[in-house]
Amino acid sequence: MTTPSIGRGRPGPHSVLTLGAALALAACEAPVYDTILRGGQVVDGTGAAARQADVAISGGFIAAVGDLSGAAAETELDVTGLYVTPGFIDTHSHAGPGLTTAGLSHAEPLLAQGLTTVVINPDGGGPVDLVEQRTALEEDGLGVNTAQLVPHGTIRRQVIGMEDRTPTADEMATMRDMVRAGMEAGAWGLSSGTFYTPGSYSDNSELVELGRVVGEFGGIYTSHIRDESNYTVGLVAAVEEVIEVGREAGITAVVTHIKALGPPVWGASAQIVERIEAARAEGVSIYADQYPYLASATGLSAALLPRWSQVGGSGAFAERVADPDTRARIREAMVDNLARRAGADRIQFRRFTEDPSIEGRLLSDLAEERGEDAIDVALDLILQGGPSIVSFNMSDEDLLRFMTRDWTMTSSDGDLPLFDVGVPHPRSYGAFARKIGKFVFADGVMTLEAAIRTMTALPAEVMGMDDRGRIAEGLVADIVVFSDDFRDNATFTEPHQLSSGVVHLFVAGEAAITDSGFTGVRAGAVLTRN
Repeated sequence: MTTPSIGRGRPGPHSVLTLGAALALAACEAPVYDTILRGGQVVDGTGAAARQADVAISGGFIAAVGDLSGAAAETELDVTGLYVTPGFIDTHSHAGPGLTTAGLSHAEPLLAQGLTTVVINPDGGGPVDLVEQRTALEEDGLGVNTAQLVPHGTIRRQVIGMEDRTPTADEMATMRDMVRAGMEAGAWGLSSGTFYTPGSYSDNSELVELGRVVGEFGGIYTSHIRDESNYTVGLVAAVEEVIEVGREAGITAVVTHIKALGPPVWGASAQIVERIEAARAEGVSIYADQYPYLASATGLSAALLPRWSQVGGSGAFAERVADPDTRARIREAMVDNLARRAGADRIQFRRFTEDPSIEGRLLSDLAEERGEDAIDVALDLILQGGPSIVSFNMSDEDLLRFMTRDWTMTSSDGDLPLFDVGVPHPRSYGAFARKIGKFVFADGVMTLEAAIRTMTALPAEVMGMDDRGRIAEGLVADIVVFSDDFRDNATFTEPHQLSSGVVHLFVAGEAAITDSGFTGVRAGAVLTRN
């Protein structure tokens, strides 16, 4: 609000105001904002019931929320009948490489599903030099905000290589220094992928020690757990490892893209919920995130190969396969691992640069066409470089049990793909829209208010992003406005389809989507914890 000058300067004979007259004039002056969203159903992110209200934006921040009928703005948008919510925060995104690409930094597939912030470098992967990554992210402008994690797996590979052993004292000190450097560069925490090599070669004490470094900065720990099925330690023990890091390091820990993968562990969500809630009652700051699909995605090698066969890297693996006895041992393990994935007809190839003709096809179909056993086909593909896959391996019961916990956030685990390249998991285009379109509007699994909280205020709280995640005065104006038609359109066979239903979207107060069309504005920033 503009306040009149009282007793300021040297007024002329007709410019002197009494205090009462000045206050009366102030009351009559209407504030002028950059933008007002009028008449929408505001779902503020906290879980509180939706309410009709106006939202004003000025200088990149939310300036006012309520009845603003007496106010004016440079831009006024009638959003009656639409939902106004905080911009969505994706706690697990592989969009980092895409966002450093000039042709993808616009992030339109992310914006179309309501995302305004993505957390990158998950699963222990990504670059160690976060300053260099930040420079690359900022080079062409960003459509969305990004938050970086320090990747444990990359650090371990640089310090120890692909060796299956514990670090020496000097190596541990080097890894601690590298984690500290990442946190000093503004990272929000540490990510690990103990299911993948070389992260799988670390024991939990290594992660606890590195977690203590993260704790010095108030950061979090997020992990693709060691076993989402019964590959090695088992699902329950793998979740307990994350709880232990949170407990022993004194930091917030996240079981990322939580799931019960494959028939051997279907139904185990009940045990996992019990363990996590017991830890939370004990005072451990433990959470989870989840994408709303029954299929996961990974590499064929990660899904089927025993970890001992990968020690030393691809060259050492090829030598092992060349030995008939060792090949037989590898095949035996692969048979078991394929069963954990529910069989060859549950494996769909999503990207294989060496032979794009197999993209979108099932392993079972390819094996039948070649007249070979599916394991031998898979082994041959891995030796050629290994395709990435979609794996249909979860149950509805587990998906819904995890989804409806008040400590479960929404994530995508998606990347930022080039249009019409490969057959990616549809989560890259539709995870957040699907959560609302299917599980709220269509199926009624949860309320809209609860679902929005999992995408906004909850991840902001977990990450420590105090300046966003809610529709509240003074917070950053990352805002999405969507209709009852908000839904995902991407499918497993035709994934390159944007979500629909976002009418307006603001990143730091600037319109990235207006009237359902992209504006081309790139108002995102690399967010730093410090």
